[in-house]
Amino acid sequence: MAGEKPKTKKVEQKGVYFTMAFPATVEEVIGRTGTRGEAIQVRCKVLEGRDANKIIRRNVKGPVRVGDTLMLRETEIEAQKMTSRRR
Repeated sequence: MAGEKPKTKKVEQKGVYFTMAFPATVEEVIGRTGTRGEAIQVRCKVLEGRDANKIIRRNVKGPVRVGDTLMLRETEIEAQKMTSRRR
């Protein structure tokens, strides 16, 4: 039929999409932090990216030990130093 647009089939892609991340290895476990101790503060060395070989402090949720590899979405922001409160 004249003037009719050809029908196109719309195909949806299904899959998993990942954001850029940079590997970092855990050098030292500093201690537990958070209101209930749910996070662990670690010092890790960034292996790739703009901040390669930089050692930064990060808070990690979940089990972690020295030698583990973390995938960091950003490497510019560092966690605050833990303070010891003595009463």
